[in-house]
Amino acid sequence: MLQEIRVRKAAQHNLKKIDLAVPRNRLVIITGPSGSGKSSLAFDTLFAEGQRRYIECLSAYARQFIEQLEKPEVESIEGLSPAISVDQKTISFNPRSTVGTITEIYDLLRLLYARLGTIYCPDCQVPVSSASEEQILEQIRSRLAGQKVLILAPVVRGRKGEYQQLLEKFRKKGFLQVRVDGHLHSLEEKISLDKNKKHNLEILVDELKLSGSYFQRFREAVGRGLELSDGGVLVIDSRGQELYFSRKLACPICGRSFQPLEPRNFSFNSPYGACSHCHGLGNLTILNEWGEVELTRDLCPVCRGQRLKKESLGVRIDGLNIFELASLDVDQLLARLGSLNFPGPSRQVAEKIIKEIISRLQVMKELGLSYLDLNRTGYSLSGGEAQRLRLAAQVGARLRGILYVLDEPTIGLHQRDNGQLIRLLRQLRDAGNSIVVVEHDEQTIRSADYLIDLGPGAGENGGYLVAQGPLAEVLKSSTSLTAQYLRGEKAVPVPAVRRQPKGWLAVLGASEHNLKDIDVKFPLGVMTAVTGVSGSGKSTLVYDVLYRALLKKLYRAKVQPGRHRSLEGLENVDKVVSVDQKPIGRTPRSNPATYTGIFGHLRQLFTMTPEARRKGYLPGRFSFNVPGGRCEDCRGAGVKKIEMHFLPDVYVTCDRCGGRRYNKETLAVTYKGKNISDFLDLTVDEAYELLKAHPALRRKLDLLRQVGLGYLKLGQPAPQLSGGEAQRIKLTRELSRRDTGRTVYLLDEPTTGLHFDDVRKLLQVLEKLVDMGNTVIIIEHNLEVIKYCDYIIDLGPEGGQAGGEVVAAGRPDEVARVESSHTGRYLQQVLYSGVHTGLRG
Repeated sequence: MLQEIRVRKAAQHNLKKIDLAVPRNRLVIITGPSGSGKSSLAFDTLFAEGQRRYIECLSAYARQFIEQLEKPEVESIEGLSPAISVDQKTISFNPRSTVGTITEIYDLLRLLYARLGTIYCPDCQVPVSSASEEQILEQIRSRLAGQKVLILAPVVRGRKGEYQQLLEKFRKKGFLQVRVDGHLHSLEEKISLDKNKKHNLEILVDELKLSGSYFQRFREAVGRGLELSDGGVLVIDSRGQELYFSRKLACPICGRSFQPLEPRNFSFNSPYGACSHCHGLGNLTILNEWGEVELTRDLCPVCRGQRLKKESLGVRIDGLNIFELASLDVDQLLARLGSLNFPGPSRQVAEKIIKEIISRLQVMKELGLSYLDLNRTGYSLSGGEAQRLRLAAQVGARLRGILYVLDEPTIGLHQRDNGQLIRLLRQLRDAGNSIVVVEHDEQTIRSADYLIDLGPGAGENGGYLVAQGPLAEVLKSSTSLTAQYLRGEKAVPVPAVRRQPKGWLAVLGASEHNLKDIDVKFPLGVMTAVTGVSGSGKSTLVYDVLYRALLKKLYRAKVQPGRHRSLEGLENVDKVVSVDQKPIGRTPRSNPATYTGIFGHLRQLFTMTPEARRKGYLPGRFSFNVPGGRCEDCRGAGVKKIEMHFLPDVYVTCDRCGGRRYNKETLAVTYKGKNISDFLDLTVDEAYELLKAHPALRRKLDLLRQVGLGYLKLGQPAPQLSGGEAQRIKLTRELSRRDTGRTVYLLDEPTTGLHFDDVRKLLQVLEKLVDMGNTVIIIEHNLEVIKYCDYIIDLGPEGGQAGGEVVAAGRPDEVARVESSHTGRYLQQVLYSGVHTGLRG
């Protein structure tokens, strides 16, 4: 095996046919300005090719279930391993995804409860025990006396297969009927079962009326049923109600029988465990405006948000059911598992499972996620949290010889926790894996075994290999912008004067989630950073309490703010805007041009060309979403989907329009020698040079450039944008609107995906908002942003239940002097010594 991954002529997106050697089994960090080609190299070249080659080894049958990956634009790659991507774009918005399922810890808990849980009768709340045949007969007789009943032997429950031999065996034994998945069939007929689906098979033993004359026949039928099904019998009464009785488990008070426990009884994704009212979602659902099922905040009235059937919730270990145990945060769960004591042979089973659970929980703790509980939903996680959870799952998988590709794993992580993340990455490397990380954090960059710096600029000005090698080698580069910041030659300045608040917006008695009934005063007319370690309560305070309370008060929105007593100072605010990292659109038809309004102006511009005026074209002619000007073969998508049945669907470029989305009549209309499709293919920087004579377009394009998005193509599909890019596009839309100077802007880690130099540019843009009299509140870990702000509110001191208090509040220099503040400690280094873990001040 080669000791390096050799890449020749990589030309994906804006990469300029670069050649490079990436050392194997090393921690390699790719740096460079935003849009310089880092993701194109790491994800769209190395990961895509590693994944594609692995998939090609699978059978045609297996490949039909896997997304087809295109071959990246590269001449050759040698020495590549199977690749796993751990990025931020793959957060699951499936409400069934939880912290427990992402890390697979919940699967281990299900196994623990199935093997060692004590079943309690949900009606009598007493532990169940085995029932004798006589007790079963007595229960059936007392409940169903005088009724006509079916007595069946459950021989297959929830298992995949065709079961032809089993059915034939029972036919030869003289049985006449079988119930298959709830429907009775004659054993003489041909019964075809789908081998890939789960089935229930119950042999009909007898059909009789429970009266004195039939008692002996009834006794024999129940005995035969128990014998055939290894201790269980199913009775269906005259109304079709099913009752299951077991020789193994029954309640000593009411006599109710229970089936032996299996891990699927604790899965909210399986009909065997999920609450039948909410189908394991825990909340009630509604249909949204797109006709999709959407969760509400209302808990299911049957399971009260616990997702499982009452029988499953009746199983306990150490007095807790599985939902209650999974509701403990990582620290509490570690302590509880450590105190469990099982008797005799159970101890051996427990030790093995608990050891694996504790090992995975320890990794979560090391990654700064000890404040999370296993029931936390996947869609409520930030990009950084979700990425670190998947990283924890990978460490738990203990694979070797893998190429791991990560995208800014330090996002959402306080400086204090960066060291633990770096240790974990080295642990993965030492296990025999190659680690490639796209990163902007200085501490992580300085910890790399090898650096690859791309640039020198973004978009068409990027894609070149500027520097590579160990840190000492890269620091010698005179052309690397990254090296200039690492050497301290360039930096984000510390403001000479801090702005004074124009008033205060006070949240009193905030106690949502882990907030400890705190009073917090947000200064108005300044830039404020809300800081603290991961899980200290920043998002809860800013979004769940402040943002929702402002929405309700200012717009009478139907939202429920997080718990707080009151909100004061509203007379100084007339608008609130949240600039988050959610996608700007749901389909590839949404792009930066459509979202920012540039496309509308552009279409209007095309209608004013001589050719369009002569033909009477209106703006709709230049839209790819409506009939008229678009190519009708592909309906304006530029590609066609071809179903391959046993192979993955293939997307081919539309042969009529050549992928250009429009018909030839529309493409015949040009402005400055380019048609509408050409303009959508331009980057923001290129479009600015062509369109700067038009004030409305110049303003919108210039705003995109100011937030560091000059490299983006106007028509880049929304699903291809990162969370940071989507957030900055939203920011430009807000900047282009007229404001009253009394707006509160809320941003969550706006520096995500930004190079040192782009952070400086973003701060200048935010500065403009504040100069107009507005208030900017930022949740941030980046010390460059924190030191630049006028005011800091630091929460903590730790995450989870050990957080939720105001540790410090004031100007950066005041917070830096607070000894109990973790943020203050790192801020002191950047403000006074000029050296820190983020940048040099």
